[in-house]
Amino acid sequence: MKVILNKDLVPLGEEGDIKDVAKGYARNYLFPRGIALPYNEKTIKLFESRKDEIEARKVQKRSDASGLKEKLESLSIEITMSAGPNGKLYGAVTNQTVADELAKQGYQIERKRIEISGTHIKNVGKYKAAVRLYESASAEISINVIGQEIKTETAKTPSSKPFRKRREERTHEVHEEQPEPQQQTKSQE
Repeated sequence: MKVILNKDLVPLGEEGDIKDVAKGYARNYLFPRGIALPYNEKTIKLFESRKDEIEARKVQKRSDASGLKEKLESLSIEITMSAGPNGKLYGAVTNQTVADELAKQGYQIERKRIEISGTHIKNVGKYKAAVRLYESASAEISINVIGQEIKTETAKTPSSKPFRKRREERTHEVHEEQPEPQQQTKSQE
């Protein structure tokens, strides 16, 4: 089924592109969300009249992407996470973690656009991540992962009394020990 995209959709294309998609995808996803319109004479005329406007928006997006690329490449992010003494993190730095750090610095970038080599970072050190911007433009940001060692208490030396008492010892402490009746033995005469 042929459709004309009404909005940019990353895996499919940009606004104004004509694409051939499955009927179910168009009917159940693209049309209800307003992402695409059916390919017919009416929609073709509509997009022909908006062609200059769409091209102007594309040029604006390209210039915004190039400006953002320069800003992101000059940026260095420091992420502090809990780590063990050997430098291995308790957890991982994912694209969501990087997106949150970028948001703290004023850059609203979707986590889907951030690509970390591998899927995540598990050790302390310096890394690079790619941020896909518009079309083929992408920026490379520097990530410095700093480990914060968690101080744990050393195990205490075991005391003379065990932590958990035996059943006999507990009953013995609760009930005072009563003297056992002494059996009197007859002395032999």
